[in-house]
Amino acid sequence: MRRDSRLSAVLHALLHMAERDAPMTSEALAHCLGTHPVVVRRTMGLLRDAGLVAADRGHAGGWRISADLTRVTLRELHEALGEPALFAVGNRSEHPECLVEQAINAVLDTAFADAEALLLQRFASVTLAALAADFARRHDACRSEQRHEA
Repeated sequence: MRRDSRLSAVLHALLHMAERDAPMTSEALAHCLGTHPVVVRRTMGLLRDAGLVAADRGHAGGWRISADLTRVTLRELHEALGEPALFAVGNRSEHPECLVEQAINAVLDTAFADAEALLLQRFASVTLAALAADFARRHDACRSEQRHEA
C-alpha cells in the first residue's frame, strides 16, 4: 500500500511560504516539492476551502498563508486534506464469520484506534509556528556551521 505523503508535502510548502512571506506561485511550490503545479493547485485548493491559504491573482500573485501560524495545527491540516488514513496496515476481513479472525481484528481495531487517537492528539499540539521556529533554528545553525568551515 502506498503511503499518503500529502501532509508532509503541505507542511513543506507552508514552511516555504512562511519563510518567504510573499505569495508563491504553484510553479514555484511545485519546484520546491518536486511535483507538478496541478498537484499543488489541487492540494492548495483544499487548504483554501479550509480558510488556511488564499490565492492572489495577477503578476505578483500566488498562494499565501491566510491563517495565524500560531493557531494552525497539524491536526487541522490533516482534516483539511480529508483525514487520510494514518496507517498503512489493516485487518483481514475475508472470513468475518471466523472466530480467529474476529479475535485478531478486535485486538487490532483497539490498537489502531488507540494509536490513531494518540497521533491525532500529538498533531493537535504542534503548530505551524512551532515548525517554522524549528526550521529557522536549524537553518541558522547550518549557516553558522558553513561560516565556521569557510
